[in-house]
Amino acid sequence: MSNMYVLKKEGLEEAKINQALEILLVNRKNEFRELSNMVLPKTQSEPVKNWEQFVMNFCLDVNEAFKTWSGDMELNSNSPQKALTILRQLSRDKTSMTQLSHLMNISYDIAEEFKEIYRGF
Repeated sequence: MSNMYVLKKEGLEEAKINQALEILLVNRKNEFRELSNMVLPKTQSEPVKNWEQFVMNFCLDVNEAFKTWSGDMELNSNSPQKALTILRQLSRDKTSMTQLSHLMNISYDIAEEFKEIYRGF
């Protein structure tokens, strides 16, 4: 696996990132696939390379956005756009807030679990 930009900029070690993601994928492969159906472009003829990393970055974005929404982090100039993007991606073809909150919970939980696994190395 190659670098994950979001994690790398936080100063995390690439080897530990890859190990944590591999472990997480064993237990959460179905959730990763469910999220990939919502956040990856469907118009491409070929699958996205490193789609797992893309989904992981999305989950970390949701996790970070929640900190902003809950008041644990200050708003920044990108906060409104990021929030709207997350909501639009996860709401596509949904008919209720329950469906949306289900995907938001999966995203948040994956990010939290990733951070726990990473800390264990």
